[in-house]
Amino acid sequence: MLPQIYQQTITLPDGREIIIETGKLARQADGSVMVKCGNTMLLATVVSDLNHKEGIDFLPLSVDYQEKFASTGRIPGSFQKREGKLSDYEILISRLVDRVIRPLFPEDYHSETQINIHLISADYSISPDSLAALAASAALSVSDIPFNGPISEVRVIQKNNQFIVNPSVADLENATLDIVVGASYDHILMVEGEMREVSEATMIEAIKVAHEAIKPHCIAQKELTEKVGKTEKRQYSHETHDEALKNRMYEELYTPLYQACASYIENKKERSATIKAIKEAFVEKLKAEATTNATEMPNEGLISRYFGEIHWKASRDMVIKERKRLDGRQLEQIRQIWCEVNYLPNAHGSALFTRGETQSLTTITLGTKLDEQLIDSALHLSYSKFMLHYNFPSFSTGEVKPNRAPGRREIGHGNLAFRALKNMLPPDDQNPYTIRIVSDILESNGSSSMATVCAGTLALMDAGIPIKAPVAGIAMGLISDEKTQEYAVLSDILGDEDHLGDMDFKVTGTAEGITACQMDIKTSGLTFQVLEEALEQARRGRLHILSKMIETIPTPNPDLKPHAPRSQIIKIDTSQIGAVIGPGGKVVQEIQKTTGATIVIEEKDNAGFVNIFANNQEVMDAAVDRVKKIVAVPEPGEIYDGIVKSIMPFGAFIEFLPGKEGLLHISEIKWERLENMEGVLEIGEEVKVKLLEVDKKTGKYRLSRKVLIPKPNNN
Repeated sequence: MLPQIYQQTITLPDGREIIIETGKLARQADGSVMVKCGNTMLLATVVSDLNHKEGIDFLPLSVDYQEKFASTGRIPGSFQKREGKLSDYEILISRLVDRVIRPLFPEDYHSETQINIHLISADYSISPDSLAALAASAALSVSDIPFNGPISEVRVIQKNNQFIVNPSVADLENATLDIVVGASYDHILMVEGEMREVSEATMIEAIKVAHEAIKPHCIAQKELTEKVGKTEKRQYSHETHDEALKNRMYEELYTPLYQACASYIENKKERSATIKAIKEAFVEKLKAEATTNATEMPNEGLISRYFGEIHWKASRDMVIKERKRLDGRQLEQIRQIWCEVNYLPNAHGSALFTRGETQSLTTITLGTKLDEQLIDSALHLSYSKFMLHYNFPSFSTGEVKPNRAPGRREIGHGNLAFRALKNMLPPDDQNPYTIRIVSDILESNGSSSMATVCAGTLALMDAGIPIKAPVAGIAMGLISDEKTQEYAVLSDILGDEDHLGDMDFKVTGTAEGITACQMDIKTSGLTFQVLEEALEQARRGRLHILSKMIETIPTPNPDLKPHAPRSQIIKIDTSQIGAVIGPGGKVVQEIQKTTGATIVIEEKDNAGFVNIFANNQEVMDAAVDRVKKIVAVPEPGEIYDGIVKSIMPFGAFIEFLPGKEGLLHISEIKWERLENMEGVLEIGEEVKVKLLEVDKKTGKYRLSRKVLIPKPNNN
C-alpha cells in the first residue's frame, strides 16, 4: 500500500519555494519531514519515549544536525572514510536549533526526546543551516509530541544597505551583517550572528525583517499539522506534587530568601552558602517534626524543587522592586575590571582579563601557512588561518568534574568570540600568519565568553597584530514581571542572574559598532522597545569596558615579540615559481636547510607568492637574500659575487646568481694578457664580477673581472 504523503509549500519573496513533505520517509519515527529548497534536502526526525525515567525533573533533549558527504558527491577525507562524530560546524547548527526548540516544550514534560536532522542532498547555492530549525519544528508539528510551537529560523544579511532573507551562498560575500534569527509567530526567541561594526538600529531592523519572514513558515506548519491530523497531542503525567508542602514552603521561606537576596553579598560562594543554610534549616525542621510526630518525611526531591522555585521568584522580585542586583550593584553597573598583558613571557602574545569573579588567561600563537586548519565537510573544503579555542575547566567554578574533550558549550562560546574578533583582523596582505587564540577560563561567574573576547583583543595587541580596532563584549540580562509589566535590564550579568533572568544577550563590538551577538530569550513578552533599551545599555557598557582595556594597552605593539616568527612575502612572476622550487623541490629545500627558514610558495591572482617565516632577523635576511637572487633579473652594469663553476681554455663560467652562469672570458680576467688558464682560477673560488652584456638573441651573459680592478699604469 502506497503511503499517504502530505505537502506544504512556502513561497519566498524571491520566488524560490520551500517544500515540506511528510508521510514518505522514516515513518516509524514519531514525526518526520523532508524539507526541500532547490536541490537542498533535509530529513528531520523526532522520537520521544512514551515513558519517562523516575526522578528526572528536566527535559532530556538531544538535537543532532549532520551533513552526509554523499549529499555533495564526496567521500570523507578522514582515515575511516565515513561520517564520524559531529564537526564543530555541525555542533553549532545543532545548538542553533536546540536553543529555539528546547524552551517551547511544556515545563512538566520529561520524556527522553531526540531530534535528528540530516542533510541528504546539498545545493551549493543554498545554505542548509537556515532550514534546519524549520525542519525540526515541522517534524514536531506532524507528531503527537507536546510542543508549544511551531517555530522557524531564517538568515538575514545586509549587503549594499539592503536586507536579504535566506541569501544565496554567493550573497554572503562582503555582507556587513549576517545573523540567524529564531522565532515563533508571536515572539523572537534567539539571535546569533556577526557584523562589521553595525549600529544598534541596524541590528533591530534586521531582527524585525527576520521575524516577518518567519511568520509564513509558522502558518505553513500549522496548516500541515491540520492536514496530517496531529492537532491533538499525547497525554502524559510526569510530575507529582504536594500542594500543602509547596504552600507551606512559600509561606515560611519566601521572606527569608528575599531578605537574603537583599543582603547584597558580593562573593558568589558566600551568597550560595547563605541560601543553602536557609534550605538546610528548613529541612532539619521537617526532620524534627517527622521524628516528633512519627510521620513520613516529605519528598526531598520536591523540597529541592519548590525551594528553587521560591528562590527564583524571591530573587527576581527583589531586583525589580529594589532596583539593585544580588551583589549590590546598580542595574547598569559593571563589575571591577583589571587587565594585564605580556603575562606569559614565552608566548607570542598573552593577556589576563578579570571582571569581578570571571577571569580569562588568553594566549596568541603565530604560525606559518603550514599551520592552517583544514576544513573538510560535505559543503566546505578549505583552509582557515584563524582559530579560537575556549576551555572551561571545572575548577573555574570551584567544582570537581572529569576532564573531557570540549563540549557543545565550549564550542559555542569559542565560536561567538571567534566571530567577534575575526573581522577586526588585518587583511591577508598585512598578516601572513596563521593565528591561534586560546582562552583558558580560570574563574567563572557570568559571561566567560565575553571575557574571552576582551582578553583575545588584548592578547592580539600584545602580540603586535595590527587589528583594525579593539573589541569588547558584555552580557545583558532581563528580569520582567508579566503581570505588572515592570522589568529591569541588567548589564554584565552574574551566573545567578543568567539562571533567574528572562534573557541572555551577549553583544560584542568596537567603539564604532557591533561585531557579533548571541541572544536567548526565555520569556514571551519581550518587546522591541525593551530590546532597543538593552542594546543601548549594552553599548554604554561596552564603551566602559573598552576604556579599561585601552588603559592597559592603547594600541597594538609596534613589533612582534623577539621570539615570535618573522614573516616576509616576496611577490614573483608565475614563470619564476619553478626556479624557486627547483627540480623535485631541490632548491627550496636546500634554502630551508641552510638558512633554517620555512618557505611556502603559492600561486594566486596570476602571481607567485613566496612566504618566508623565520625565528630571527638573521635567518630571515639569509633566506630573503637567497630567494631574491633566484628571482632577480640580471642587469648589465651590476656587480655580483660569483663562484667559479667550471674552467675552460678560453675562460671560466661563473655562477653570479643562483641558477645563472655567465662567461668570464680569459681576456676579461686581468688587464695583462694571459696565455692560458693554468693557475689563474680554481673551481669553487669566489670572484667579484660585473655583468657587461646580455646577448639579446641567445640570452647568454658576458662578465668581466678586470674592470673592477685598477688598470696598470704603463708609464
